[in-house]
Amino acid sequence: MVRITEIAPGSSAAAAGIEAGDFLVSINRHKIRDLLDYGFYMADTVVEIEFERDGARYRAVINKGEYEDIGLGFETPLMDKKRSCANKCIFCFIDQLPRGMRESLYFKDDDSRLSFLHGNYITLTNLYDRDIDRIIKMRLSPLRVSVHTTNPELRVKMMNNRRAGRVLSYLRRVADAGIDIDAQIVLCRGINDGAELDRTMHDLLKYRPALRSVSVVPAGLTRHREGLYPLSPHTKEECGAIIRQVDALGEECRQKYGTRIYFCADELYIKAGLPVPGYDYYEDFPQIENGVGLVASLADEFSSELENTDLPEKLTRRVSIATSEAATGLIRELAGRLCGEIAGLEIMVWPIKNHFFGPEVTVAGLLTGQDIAEQLEGRELGDELLIPAAALRQGEDVFLDDMTPDALSQTLGVPVRAVGNDGGELLCAMLGR
Repeated sequence: MVRITEIAPGSSAAAAGIEAGDFLVSINRHKIRDLLDYGFYMADTVVEIEFERDGARYRAVINKGEYEDIGLGFETPLMDKKRSCANKCIFCFIDQLPRGMRESLYFKDDDSRLSFLHGNYITLTNLYDRDIDRIIKMRLSPLRVSVHTTNPELRVKMMNNRRAGRVLSYLRRVADAGIDIDAQIVLCRGINDGAELDRTMHDLLKYRPALRSVSVVPAGLTRHREGLYPLSPHTKEECGAIIRQVDALGEECRQKYGTRIYFCADELYIKAGLPVPGYDYYEDFPQIENGVGLVASLADEFSSELENTDLPEKLTRRVSIATSEAATGLIRELAGRLCGEIAGLEIMVWPIKNHFFGPEVTVAGLLTGQDIAEQLEGRELGDELLIPAAALRQGEDVFLDDMTPDALSQTLGVPVRAVGNDGGELLCAMLGR
């Protein structure tokens, strides 16, 4: 049963006599455990709601539109607690966080419901046959899976979970049922790269056409790895070799199936010192939230906005942009293009070294307010400081180290604006619009 915490005034639920504090038992005689059950069974146009109040059961029949909200509110978005991860992966980023951060950052989720709702990647080790049955019944597609390796013994080793190898069989079940699969491979040097990466990529092709895309990303290694499995970053030359390895199979897939399927994260190109592919390479950008194609997408959006924006001939404005080391080259290129069009516009791009997590972490999403403040304090930053919104916790104005943009603004003595990962938004922020 799920506790109902609020009823929208004037709603169908209110008219049916359901009250805050009641417990939702079933919809059309199907038990309700969470948001997925609720959304699936609430799609009917006639719903029989069974609810409990003070130990007594009641029923209400409501006529509604197919997607009409009847006005029930619940304690959590999932209507249930998140499922925590049962693994102890050798590359787990959360295990590499320093002590003393806010408690919520140490929670490891591995929840199949979040895979469908928010695009999270799951390992399958939390799932059982009944969960796969529900995924298939409700057509929860795509399923996003952290595969890492298709070698069962190696997967057990990498995840420190004895079920890690066996649950790979679920991929066949969901693929045969027509559930699309997006997969990721987090590469650990000397563990699942080289021949093991070849094996994994070729094994995954067995799940075509359900297999839509696979991203290959390097393991994120912070400086807080005391007592953890010994891992080292791939060298510049090794990153180049990985790109060639993945791209060779990707090109083969493009010619055979009309899609590359396999894509490397932008970070690998940057570490290899190689140019990131252009916009068309990434097809429909199936793995952009996994850091695949972000550079190409941002550049294309910026160019499009630049072509379609009425620019002033002159603008007296000095603006600073704090960004990650990995993104500095691109941001400087885009800023230079805009400044070349407008007299009087000056844009200063400041690469921020990640002292908080260590030198191997070079992405914008893991910048902290503390590092930005320490490296820019005392500098003339102009009229405004732009920071990547990706560095802020989703839905909150706070960095990973708990500093807020307001506190950063007070420290540096300049207005601070968070800018999303969108080329058009970036251009407008540069202009002060």
